[in-house]
Formats: sequence, structure tokens, C-alpha cells
Amino acid sequence: MTRFQALQGLEVSGYHRHRLHQDGCVWVEKNCYVDVFIELLHAMGLEPLAVMGACITLDFEGDNFTFFKPQHEELRRLYGVDVQELNVWRPLVEHAAEHLAAGKFLSTEADSFYLPDTEGTDYRRNHVKTTIILADLDLSARRLGYFHNAGYHALEGEDFVQFFRLEAEPDPAFLPLFAEVVRVDRLVRRPQSELARLSRELLATHLARRPETNPLIRFQRRFERDLPDIQARGLDYYHAWAFATVRQVGAAFELLACHLRWLAPDEPDRALSQAADEFDRLSLVAKTFILKAARAVNARRPMDASASFTEMAQAWDRGMTLLARPPAVKLSERIA
Repeated sequence: MTRFQALQGLEVSGYHRHRLHQDGCVWVEKNCYVDVFIELLHAMGLEPLAVMGACITLDFEGDNFTFFKPQHEELRRLYGVDVQELNVWRPLVEHAAEHLAAGKFLSTEADSFYLPDTEGTDYRRNHVKTTIILADLDLSARRLGYFHNAGYHALEGEDFVQFFRLEAEPDPAFLPLFAEVVRVDRLVRRPQSELARLSRELLATHLARRPETNPLIRFQRRFERDLPDIQARGLDYYHAWAFATVRQVGAAFELLACHLRWLAPDEPDRALSQAADEFDRLSLVAKTFILKAARAVNARRPMDASASFTEMAQAWDRGMTLLARPPAVKLSERIA
């Protein structure tokens, strides 16, 4: 046996990605870690929107916004999905064969240079660290099925050889990439009402952990201070900066808005749906800002972004105020 599949019947051909990754989204790709779990949960017939409440805790950390991820404890509580770090003590391909054969997935850091789904950006152009989930390993065909970004893909041939370092010379300085085992043997398929109830409870917990001060105001001060340096370093530096800052805040609040609307159908007072409108506004302004700032950096001209920051900050304040109203916080207690 040379083919090991963690999920039988999963194929690249005919795969339909989750609606969070459809072209109508403001941010089709969010970040590499949350994207792969959206698609993994979706492929198993689970609803990934239930685990997105943690986006409410997104904060400005000084040189980046929080790299938001599905919380491992919440994956376990909501779906029975258990994520644990893998001790990569032997070649990754051997770990993959071992765990995929046992019905487990592997999440691992990877080099986009060898991922053909990044054609047009990093594939065979740039060495960029990202995260993928291994799902289907065929040793004879030298083919790997994997989740990455907004879908499910395959690599083979030379990409397979390079990805697994099959012909690399022994290198004592090489450090294995971080990897995790994703166990689904205790998967729980909850009714929609039960999943929503648990998700509401988690949202209330995350709301209590939201930033104490408006992160968009703090971000504005840092941007105004750093803009000359960003312009001096050029467009490549700007893109790296924008991914760590504007893209994270925009994508996180689009996900949060979708999460709130998923919870909203049974909502008596519309606080969740109204908050979702505010966070959608924040996300849209962030998308406009990232394009305007790119032009300003490329032309090395002054940029007054105060209006954009004011609109984002006000949307954050209004959204958080709506969620903090007692009826919204107690929603999980009123809906069985």
C-alpha cells in the first residue's frame, strides 16, 4: 500500500470550497492557518463559522495585529477535533504516511515555492513560509493532496521531491518545520441549534477578552510614525507590513461579521446583525486603505489616512458597544 488518505473520497477534482472563500468575499484569503481549518472542517461536513468568535479579541500588538487562529480548545469542544504538536523526529514523509494511514491529518509549515496553488505569486518565485494540511499521500505516484489558502490542491513530481526533501543531502543545520497532528477519531456532529448555543457561549467569553482600548486608534498612531520608513524601504516591504497589519484586521473582522450573522437568525434584538454591519464596514475600509497606501508608498508621496482610521475606529467602537449590551451578552442563556 502506497497511498494514504485521511479522508476517503476527498479529491481535488470537483472540490467546492466553503463560502468564506468564495469570490464575493472582501478577503478571499484570510491567513494561512485559519484558511486551512476552514476548508478542513468544511471537507468533513462541519460548519467552520462556529469557531470564528475568537476574532473579536484581535488586537494591535505594536508591529502587527494578532495572527488570529481557530482556538484548539474550541475545535475540540465544538467538533471533537484534537490538534496536538507533532515531534518531527524523522523525515516528514514518514510521519505523513504513519498518521494519514491512521485517519489523522498533518498540519505543517511549508515553503510556498513548491506549492503550485500559489501560481502567479510565490510558486517557483519566492521562498515564503505558510501552513498547509496534508490529507492524501501517494508515494508511488509522488503526489500529495493538501489544503492551503482558499481550497484543496495537489502537488506532484519535482514539487513532491523538494517539499519532502527526498533527495536533499544530509544537513545537520536543517531544522524541521513546525507540524501538528489533527485527530478526528472523536469527531462530533452537533445539531445546528446545539452548535450555535455552544458558539454563543464562547462568543461571550471572547467578548470579555476584547482589547481594553480601541486598537485602530493605536494603529493609526504607529502608521503615521512609520510611514516615512515604509516608503523608504519600498513596495516589497510595504506588502509584508500590510499583510501583518491591515490584512489581518480586515480579514478578521469580515470573519467576525460572518460569524455573527450565522448566529443571528434567532436573535430577538438584532444586536448581533447590527454589530456585523459595523464590522463589515471596518473590513471594507481596510480593503480600500490597503490599496490607497500601496499607491502612496509606491509614489513616495504624503498620505492623509485620518478619515479611513476614524471610520474603522468608530465601526469598532459601535460594534463592540452593540455586543456588550446586556441582551447580546446573555443571548446564549435565552436560546436553548
